[in-house]
Amino acid sequence: EEINAAGGLLGKRKIELFKADEAAGTDANVKEMRRLRLSEKIDFFCGITSSGNTPALGPVAEELKLLTMFVDGCTDFLFDKAVPNPHYVFRTTNIQSADGVTTALAMVQTWPKAKRIAHIHPDYSYGRNAFDHINIVLKKMMPQAEVVSEGWPKLGTTDFSSHITKAISAKPDVVVSSVWGGDYVAMYKQALRYDMFKKMKYTSMIAFGIAPHAIGKDHPEGIIGGIHSNYYFTNPPSNRWPLNTEFVRKYFERWKEYPNFQSEGAYTTLYLLKTAVEKANRLMGGWPDDEAIIAMLEGQMYPGPAGYLYIRPDNHQGYKDAVTGFSVNSPDYPFQILDSKRMITIPIRNITAPPGWGEKYGKEPTATYTWIDKTWPKVSA
Repeated sequence: EEINAAGGLLGKRKIELFKADEAAGTDANVKEMRRLRLSEKIDFFCGITSSGNTPALGPVAEELKLLTMFVDGCTDFLFDKAVPNPHYVFRTTNIQSADGVTTALAMVQTWPKAKRIAHIHPDYSYGRNAFDHINIVLKKMMPQAEVVSEGWPKLGTTDFSSHITKAISAKPDVVVSSVWGGDYVAMYKQALRYDMFKKMKYTSMIAFGIAPHAIGKDHPEGIIGGIHSNYYFTNPPSNRWPLNTEFVRKYFERWKEYPNFQSEGAYTTLYLLKTAVEKANRLMGGWPDDEAIIAMLEGQMYPGPAGYLYIRPDNHQGYKDAVTGFSVNSPDYPFQILDSKRMITIPIRNITAPPGWGEKYGKEPTATYTWIDKTWPKVSA
């Protein structure tokens, strides 16, 4: 709406939207991408939430020569294996391994003496990736830690009671989870009935990645409430980063709710495209072709509401400093938020494999996993 109100891209080409529902499933998404490209003649594709969908759509986008920027679907598998040499495909969210590593490092910083760890993760690629990366970091940084319970609820499960009681019965010091979205809301409300949060510490990779108003005031305070290592609307606080202050204000005025990490990711993705088109136009003149736009996207550093986003030229992956925080009730909001005074920020280059690592040293289960395993020192007592 903002870009079109100013006349569109380059002030003369307005963006026309075609929408499709990702919930239709992976096979349907692949068919819809083909239809949009071949029948509707779209120039640009963006969106996607699920880590199960981007590895299927990425190769198709390359085949169709369709300029694509995934907003989420953060699995490392996309660029580690499914599209190892991308040309048309980009992604603007932090990779999934950064999510698990951020969560584990927050645990190490907050509860360094914890020994007994219980896990509850959704039983698909996102949850499995979370489990692997949390454990490899704890192996290095908190070697006394042991896994005492594993729960693997199916995606879309509404009854988490068996996983909650299993975790409680193991008497862990910390429960760590990557359950997200509406599933997490259901899980935390059920966990309250079992007093889980009173019996042990709790940390999450993505609990607060949902629309902010979905987390009620009944949510436990003081947990590590992950945000997919990407973005939370109150951070940085006040007017320290005016780009975020203005984005949150405009978003609330338009939608009457506060943005989550996917809202910010989609907003930044379109402005990243706009910036690349403008840069290519200044160099080439006229409307730039895809090759010129791609050249401008590669290596681009863009200041968005979440901070600086860097698109690495070798793998087309977006990188921004990873963030997580602690839950707190605030009189300023009718729902629970992350405490802006207790945010944890980790430089992204400290927790992701460098260029070329995977090709030389392996990618099982991910390049970042092997990098941590082979290069991080092990903490000794």
